[in-house]
Amino acid sequence: MTESRDIFIVCNNVEELGGLQRWAHHIAHLFADRGHRVHLVGVTHAERSHDYGRDPRYAVTVLHERRPGPRRGPVSRLAHRATVRQGAARLSALLRTARPGGVVIAAQVWAMEWVARADTAGMPVIGMSHESYAATRRSSRYRRVKRHFAGADLFLALTRADADAWAFDDMSGAAAMPNPLHVEPASPSPRTEPVVVRLGRLSFEKGQDMLLEAWAEVSARHPSWRLRLYGTGPEEDALRRDAAALGLDASVEFPGSTADLESALTGASIFALSSREEGFPMSIIEAMAYGLPTVAFDCAPGVRELLTDGRDGLVVTPGNVMEFAAALERLMDDRRLRDTLGDAARVSVRRYAPDTIVDRWERAFALVDGRTG
Repeated sequence: MTESRDIFIVCNNVEELGGLQRWAHHIAHLFADRGHRVHLVGVTHAERSHDYGRDPRYAVTVLHERRPGPRRGPVSRLAHRATVRQGAARLSALLRTARPGGVVIAAQVWAMEWVARADTAGMPVIGMSHESYAATRRSSRYRRVKRHFAGADLFLALTRADADAWAFDDMSGAAAMPNPLHVEPASPSPRTEPVVVRLGRLSFEKGQDMLLEAWAEVSARHPSWRLRLYGTGPEEDALRRDAAALGLDASVEFPGSTADLESALTGASIFALSSREEGFPMSIIEAMAYGLPTVAFDCAPGVRELLTDGRDGLVVTPGNVMEFAAALERLMDDRRLRDTLGDAARVSVRRYAPDTIVDRWERAFALVDGRTG
């Protein structure tokens, strides 16, 4: 029997409809299943909240009712710092309720700024990055990750390749921790509907514009097939205009966001991941669990860790729209290949079964115990 711990998981917010928030609620649920006392903490509320339901076995707290204001100008900076101190004080009060053996997981760098200001004396802190090293390196988050996570007792990336990249970049405590499988459907998609599906925020980094270009290459030869783009986001209007300009109005659907994952995936035969950047794509995990073959750009180590090209999916050169189109058409033309890759994906994704990943987490907890003891 594992010793029960107090585990605090701190995120930017815990309410947004997104992969990280799904991970946070799922891992909190899994830790609670193991008998741990779990507290999920959001720095602030999401602009658009999603109802993840209430599991009475873990608590949820939001530090700020409103997002702290910007840091532009001396007065704004002072007000921002005062607000952060108030939130950090509230977080410190929560952490003081922990029994010996408690641990803090800072799941995002912005959340880590609050953890760094809180009183974590005697409690190991585990920092996390939920995107690839390359994506962070290209962003403004890079300096903040190096600054705020440098003092963490352990820094977790989503893949071994990303952990190695951080280790070579002087984050010597980096290790890998993949996301657990969070859906376990009783049966796979029948793969009978002539539908290619994409789930994800409609934003530039998710690359739906490139997917529309690829679709324009194949749709005329496959008039019975549809491309279904689930999600909302800042690029929605532009994507609708792109679809119209490419003459795809009859074959592209924009059904909006959905919480009904089963209907979305069992109503399709192919999954498409056209992202410019990713971490460890939960949408691929979901597609694999439902037995859908995936066509994906090789945009991050997480894609390569999940999919083996030609075995349980098709992985193509990042940004190569023509290669992506050819991979889609290859699956659209070959029912046997769809079934072979989809069945293999359903077996392969079991590597990330919840018990397997929680076992890894508990070994990580034991490791940081040793470092802080």
